[in-house]
Amino acid sequence: MAGRAPRGALHARQKPSSGHRVLLVTHHYAPETGAPQRRWGALVARFIPAGVDVSVLTPPPHYPSGTLAPGSEAHLPGTVSRGAHGERIIRVRYREHTTSLVSRTLDHLVAALSSIHLGWRRLRRRTVRPTVVIGTVPGIPSMFAAWALARIFRAALVVEMRDAWPDLIRPSGIMTGSLAQRRPGRAFATTLAHRVITRLQSRADLVVTTTETFADVVRSRGARNVAVVRNGTAFPVVSRPAVAAGTDLAPRPFRVVYAGTLGRSQGLEVVVRAAALVESRGLPIEVRIVGAGNDATQLAGLARSLGAPVTIGPPIPHAEIDALYNWADTLVVSLRDWEPFQWTVPSKLYEVMASGHHVTACVAGESAELVLSLEAGDVVPPGDVEALANLWAGYATSGIAPVASHAASAWVAAHANDDVLAETYLALLDGLTR
Repeated sequence: MAGRAPRGALHARQKPSSGHRVLLVTHHYAPETGAPQRRWGALVARFIPAGVDVSVLTPPPHYPSGTLAPGSEAHLPGTVSRGAHGERIIRVRYREHTTSLVSRTLDHLVAALSSIHLGWRRLRRRTVRPTVVIGTVPGIPSMFAAWALARIFRAALVVEMRDAWPDLIRPSGIMTGSLAQRRPGRAFATTLAHRVITRLQSRADLVVTTTETFADVVRSRGARNVAVVRNGTAFPVVSRPAVAAGTDLAPRPFRVVYAGTLGRSQGLEVVVRAAALVESRGLPIEVRIVGAGNDATQLAGLARSLGAPVTIGPPIPHAEIDALYNWADTLVVSLRDWEPFQWTVPSKLYEVMASGHHVTACVAGESAELVLSLEAGDVVPPGDVEALANLWAGYATSGIAPVASHAASAWVAAHANDDVLAETYLALLDGLTR
């Protein structure tokens, strides 16, 4: 990982030594909201004042619904506009999709092919021709479009892996699942995709991961230049724990909150089942789950069938998150028990640690080590309903709210700060083009 410039150096430098022209190929971008969109919004906001010319190839806003977002007429395919930070945004074609794998994959493929076509048409002039092309995942076809454009423009290729692809393909079952025996071609496609993605990582001029653990995995597979640029968080970092030690819970229930994506990767059924188990022991508990995702309906049905003390609602405005967090005694971060998740740290964990609240972490690997080493909260094995219920039952019985160490928010301020992350990224780009 490249050395970091001193804090504040990003704003002092007027122009990078190599005069980068960066092309970002991504399936998710503002005005959409989400972790990938937030990451690149924060980076671009710092790249441009540093003298970097940024172009973005991305579809119109259509996440997570799969249809064009209301009020997006100015972002239709083929349009070119300036983003909030002065970046050049070229909107590529997309395909309306449902929640099915095939439908979403076709959307990604359409956008990737359109990115190659429109990228060549719009960016071949010498003044805008990119010197660095960055393909960012999620949206696996984006990395292949980035590879093609880097070859066309004779530019450096950066492959950014926000998640542990291709390793997540097999445990997630997105290409096999329960249909594996009836559709053996999916198993072959899984193996082929793993090999092709790994090969592309090894051929990139730079692979960027968000954790040290996954960086080591990628290096072990032959990638010649791998660096870590962690995810950041827009949540204001507090200077002290949100709850004072010894805070009495009585006479109310123990309060739990999860706010984020309600998808298969999060495995939130463990939260619903644990809440039902705690209540069955005669202990007061109240759980709120807010967000959007493919599992929202299933989770609501499970809560009803168990009679669990769980309410599930839609995403809330960012301005209301702080009040929701302050209502809670603990905030949940959850991932399934899939090996590749041991190599990742969800951006939600940084947000929770920044808030100063206690975290209930249903995670393993690097995420678990981070929570334990910084005393940010408690860790239970992913998917372990009994362990999670025992943890919450213990706090409900004691009547004392759990407390996080100040070390957690201090670590976020030092290592997940957007200024620091942008400085690191710019230093890596400088190294590519020297």
